[in-house]
Amino acid sequence: MTTSSSVSLLGGRAWRAMLALGLTVLLSACGFHLRGTNGSFMLPFATMHISLPDSSPLAIDLKRYIRAVGSTEIVDTKDAADADFEVISDPEKNRTKTILTLNSTGQVTQYLLAYTIIFRVTDRAGNQLLGPTTITLNRPINFNSAQLLAQETEEAGLYRDMRNDMVQQIMRRLAAIKPVLPAMSVAPVTPVTPVAPVTPAVPAVQK
Repeated sequence: MTTSSSVSLLGGRAWRAMLALGLTVLLSACGFHLRGTNGSFMLPFATMHISLPDSSPLAIDLKRYIRAVGSTEIVDTKDAADADFEVISDPEKNRTKTILTLNSTGQVTQYLLAYTIIFRVTDRAGNQLLGPTTITLNRPINFNSAQLLAQETEEAGLYRDMRNDMVQQIMRRLAAIKPVLPAMSVAPVTPVTPVAPVTPAVPAVQK
C-alpha cells in the first residue's frame, strides 16, 4: 500500500515537472528566457498601450511577453489604457556599432554593438508613473573581413539577444511601478427636507 502511494505521488510530480518544462520550452521557442515568472513580473495595470509600430520587433516581443506571463490586456490607443508605454528613443532606430579594437596594422578586429531605449510610463490622467528611463545594452563582436556573411548572421543574433534581455529589463521596471490613483470627485449631497411623521389612522369603534 505504501509502495503504491509513493509511485502515485512520484507520477504526479513527474507530470507537473513535464508540464512546467513544456511551457518553458514553448515560450523559449518564441525568443524568451523566462526569468522572474514567479509573479515578480505581473504588471499593476489592467490595460496597457505600447507606443511602438506594430511591426517593431521590440513591440512584438514585449506584447507577447506581457500576454504570456500576466493578465494585462494590450490595447490599440492610449486613451483606452490604464498605462501608456511611451517610447522616447526607439532602439531599432538608434543601433550603434563602434570600433572596439584594432590590430597592429590598424585593421578592425572587434566592434561594440549598442542597443538603447529611452521610455516613460504615464496613466490615462497624465500622471507620470515612471519618468524617462534609459536602458543600454552592449555586445562585443569579433570582425573578420573574410567571413562577412557569417558576421552578419552573428550580428543579427546578438541584436536579437539584446532585444530579449531588454524585454526582461523593461518588464522588471514596469512590474515595480506603483500606480497613482486619480483624485475621485464626489457629487455634492442634496439637502434632504425633513418630512413630518405620519400618524397612523385609528380605526373608528362601532357602537
